[in-house]
Amino acid sequence: MSAAARGAAGGRGLEATVAQDFDSWRRAVSASFVPLAVESGRRGGFHGSIRGTHLPEEDLRLIEVTAASHAVSRTPGLLAASDRRYFKLSIQLAGTGLLLQDGREAVLTPGSLAVYSTDRPYTLAFDGDFRSLVLMFPHAALDLPADAVAQMTAIAISGSDGLGALVAPFLVRLADNLDAVAGRNGTRLAHNALDLVTTLFNAELDARSAASRDPHQMLLARIHDFIEERLGDPDLSPGTIAAAHFISTRHLHDLFRDLGTTVSASIRERRLERCRRDLRDPVLSDRPVTAIASRWGLTDSAHFSRIFRAAYGEPPSSYRAGGS
Repeated sequence: MSAAARGAAGGRGLEATVAQDFDSWRRAVSASFVPLAVESGRRGGFHGSIRGTHLPEEDLRLIEVTAASHAVSRTPGLLAASDRRYFKLSIQLAGTGLLLQDGREAVLTPGSLAVYSTDRPYTLAFDGDFRSLVLMFPHAALDLPADAVAQMTAIAISGSDGLGALVAPFLVRLADNLDAVAGRNGTRLAHNALDLVTTLFNAELDARSAASRDPHQMLLARIHDFIEERLGDPDLSPGTIAAAHFISTRHLHDLFRDLGTTVSASIRERRLERCRRDLRDPVLSDRPVTAIASRWGLTDSAHFSRIFRAAYGEPPSSYRAGGS
């Protein structure tokens, strides 16, 4: 197996790996993503290539995979091999694949998208030569609750109609211009991609809620949208959210308890993620840290510094400097 040299700047750079035998491919796949079991019916004459970039400050990977038929599985035994939880969004560029997770299966044809999570078992199988693009990012990077996105795993999303027709071409262009993602504007491009993906997922979840007409899910969808639209309001609170939806504060807390979190924690996590993005955005490099925090409803600078350090291991000013 031959591999191109890694880029500088803390691991950022366009990387390429070409495998000319199956054992090399198996090692390359796990090294590029998370530990995976890899199987193929044609070990002799196997060929595959992995080309992509890693944005370490975002812990985000954008990787184009081209290979012969094989299958990868995230088995229960491999889940303990990495403790970080990622979503992987795959867009099929050529060939056909089959994704299985959470009791569902999705047939992936050129142009279709699907999401899956690394914290639960899954299998992704290709019956012939294929090409796909994978965007891998931490659960926290998506401005949607992880449990909500879990309702969409292994469901094929069309890239030819609806919002998919807007998102898929953007991702395809990224696949064709990976050197731009590896460059100085890579972080902003990654944020653009994540924002588009969030919008797509949110629309799909809204459509599913409306189709099921489950009052519980429809209420949660409205609440999440309400919070997202008002993250910059320092007065956003469980009381204002409950009043806006004509429910008791106790009922609101029960809804979030069922999601494994609290209202305040959900708001705080979303605000901190927005602040983290802005601190690494070169367009906002001249904006004071306090202004960025205030933009997202965190008006107490000492409190902001404290919770940011608790979440990301360093104060906001140091985090910003690390991305320069």
